Formats: sequence, C-alpha cells, structure tokens
Amino acid sequence: MIDLKPYNTFGVSAKTPHLITVESKKALIEALQLHPNALILGKGSNILFTKDLQQPVIVIANKGITTDNWENDLVKVTAAAGESWDDLVQYTLAMNLCGLENLSLIPSSVGAAPIQNIGAYGVEQNQFFESCLALDCSNLTWVQFSREECQFGYRNSFFKNEGKGRFIIWEVSYVLPSKAVELNITYAPLKNYFEEHPEIQPTPKKIAELVIEIRKSKLPDPNQQGNAGSFFKNPVIKEELALQLKREFNDLPLYPASDGVKVAAGWLIEKAGFKGYFNGDAGVHDKQALVLVNKGGASGKEIANLSVQIQKKVFDQFRIRLEPEVTIL
Repeated sequence: MIDLKPYNTFGVSAKTPHLITVESKKALIEALQLHPNALILGKGSNILFTKDLQQPVIVIANKGITTDNWENDLVKVTAAAGESWDDLVQYTLAMNLCGLENLSLIPSSVGAAPIQNIGAYGVEQNQFFESCLALDCSNLTWVQFSREECQFGYRNSFFKNEGKGRFIIWEVSYVLPSKAVELNITYAPLKNYFEEHPEIQPTPKKIAELVIEIRKSKLPDPNQQGNAGSFFKNPVIKEELALQLKREFNDLPLYPASDGVKVAAGWLIEKAGFKGYFNGDAGVHDKQALVLVNKGGASGKEIANLSVQIQKKVFDQFRIRLEPEVTIL
C-alpha cells in the first residue's frame, strides 16, 4: 500500500494499493485500460482523504506551456494539466500578458482550474478560458470543450456535475490581452493600495505582487501547515434572508450575485466562534477562518468532523448552509 500523504496539500495519510504517474497521453490511456476505476489526482490541493482507498490513483504530471498569437493583441496560452497553476500565472506575467494576475499563488494544478472554476480577488479563470482538451474515460477518446460547454458557475463547472468522473482534463487554453486593459482592482486591499499610492500605476505585475503579499499574510503555506485553501464556498442566499441578517448583524459583508446575495463564509465561521479554534491538530486558521488546517498529526476524518461541526453551528446561528469547496473522500 502506498501512502498518499505527499500527494495532498492537507498532508493527511491515506493508502492506495497502486499509484501511477503519467506524463503522456499514451501513458494515461494505458493506465486507464489497466485501472478503469482509478482516482485521478493533480496536485491534491482540493481534496480531503478521510479513509484508505480501494482503487488505484493516477497522478497527472504532464508539463509544457505554449503560446500562439491571435488577432487584436490577443495571445492564446496553452498549458498542460500537470503544470502548477502559479507557474502558468508567472509565465504569462513574464510574457507581459494580462488577466491572470489576480489569481497568483492559488495552490492548484492547471487541470483542476476549470473543474473548480478557481477565482480570487474579483477574477475567475473562466473570464479568460478559451478551451480545454479532455479524455472521455467511457470510450478513451479525446474531446475539446469550449467555454460554453464547460458550463462555468461559482466554483462550479460541467466537470463537477454531468461530466464528473467521466472526463480527465489534459490541457487548458486561455486567451489573454498582450496590451494593458482595464485591470481588476475592485478587491478592497488592492483598491486601497492604489488610492494611497497615486504615484504607482496598476500593472499586472504590481497586482500579482500585491496579491502574493496578501495571500502570504493571510493564508498558511501548505508546506508548513496542511490545508486546501478555502474549505467552504461563500454561500449565495436569498435577498430576503440577507436583509433579515443585515438587520441583526450590521457588519455582515454582503456582495451582489447573479442569483441572490453572496455572504462571506469566513465572517460566518469567525462569528460562530471558530477562528483560531483547534481540536487536537485539526483546526481553523487564526488569520482566515475560511481555511481549515492540519498542524501535522490530524487525520482526514478529524478535519471532516470539524467541518461538519462548523456547518451545524453556522446554520443554527445564521440559517445558512455552508457547502464545502473541497472534495471529501
């Protein structure tokens, strides 16, 4: 049995009978022919193992980033699914491309980005997504998905719903402007910085620098304290409930959403008394309550139990159900 502790950012132990690392399309197809029920892993940055696995694990480890010039100062960037997301962001910045700077330092593989529709600081990856190539596990054929076909939503996509378990993303393409466009500095700390420093012009590289600084100051490094970033989604609630809660809690952060009102999950968890809370080595980060952490010795089951405890308290106090962003196995 192989321990998956090095293969998940929570750093929890879980065993698998077999682990295969694939770097080519041929190797992936051969691995699936031998192990059709295998679990597919990238960086393991959005998963919590709560028990040993009966099935093998295939780790997607293909590499490579290419560019192709389009018209109107646009550049198509295609990255292998096994690339680190932040390596892709840094690559685009080095090429003086705009768009992905707000998504710096997200601990994800490129292949997981469309599945989760990752986002941060006012930007989501789907805004620049062009297409992805995926393997259909039902017949081992390659399929190209457009943005529309991916059905992106808030931390959601076709690959988490109808396509779940059927498709393996192999490469992802983004179309990015090569000339400065209107940059997104709506997130309060970014907006405040540029208002306080009018002599400094917002640039993609400067925004990335600030985002990295903010993330490092607020979020734990998975290499030092196991975590998967935001554990819960920010819930979207009906306007009626939002107004009721705002009357009860006037400091409740609310944001407009297409299908209601978005509430800051970190605020709810903090107000429920969990910020900095630990039960053994499983706990809640003391600077960002949205992040559950493993101080080193926690099991996945203990972290999952803590998440259920948080969900219950938040619902009892605010009548809001928190939905995990992390996949719990």
